[in-house]
Amino acid sequence: MKRSRRISQIIVYSVLVVGAAFCLLPLFWLVRSSMMNSLQIFEMPPKWIPSPFRLQNYVEALTTIDFVRFFRNTLIITLSCLFGALFSSSIGAYSYARLDWPGRKLFFSLLLASMMLPGAVTLIPTFIGWRFADLINTYVPLILPVWFGSAFDIFLLRQFYSTIPKDMDEAAYVDGAGPWTIFSRIIIPLSRPPLIVIGLFSFMNSWNDFMGPLVYLNEERKFTLALGLQMFQSLHSAQWHLLMAASTVVILPVIVVFFIGQRYFIEGITLTGIKG
Repeated sequence: MKRSRRISQIIVYSVLVVGAAFCLLPLFWLVRSSMMNSLQIFEMPPKWIPSPFRLQNYVEALTTIDFVRFFRNTLIITLSCLFGALFSSSIGAYSYARLDWPGRKLFFSLLLASMMLPGAVTLIPTFIGWRFADLINTYVPLILPVWFGSAFDIFLLRQFYSTIPKDMDEAAYVDGAGPWTIFSRIIIPLSRPPLIVIGLFSFMNSWNDFMGPLVYLNEERKFTLALGLQMFQSLHSAQWHLLMAASTVVILPVIVVFFIGQRYFIEGITLTGIKG
């Protein structure tokens, strides 16, 4: 039995390693290409290790266009959306999970139903609304909707809040605490894993967002990194080494943030599925 179990574990781990290597291959190809010249990238048979390492590709790529400004714009939008997602989703989920008010189940069902609508369906009406408000070419359409809550984030947090015993709320009410005190001193301190998950989702979605800035931003000085990278590609389509270097710089923050919070990410996803 021990021998067969060990063999099965070896097979499972081998399959996982091969699958992980297959998924990481495009990322590795991107990074190695960013330190080569254009001829080395497409050599056959391919060279897996750059020789020599051309680190000046990064300097040339980042100074060709104003990537510093694009980085600052993206950071402003991303951090604003991050705080908005955490604030709105935590309060909305607390209302649905811990408070009793008329129509709570009906409104929660409508909230879940809104997740079924594709973004393309609401894109044009939303754009018309922002145009009537004279907010096109500003960051408001990219930031403000997040502060009104995301259905997925609220659902995720509501699932976790439902696992916290309500005896803690009742004991706090007996001691004279109100709903806001219970939320800030009991619920939030216990909800670090799912809040980190929502923060990771919000960060990655805002940082990688291309459609939103493309629709609402017109001036180059307000562009985000996603639009800046697309503009860089149109200007330097044949200079693959510079394009690979610029792409590596754009995706690097997302990779770093994910690896820092991956333990909480897995823990938060696991805990939110305990109770329906």
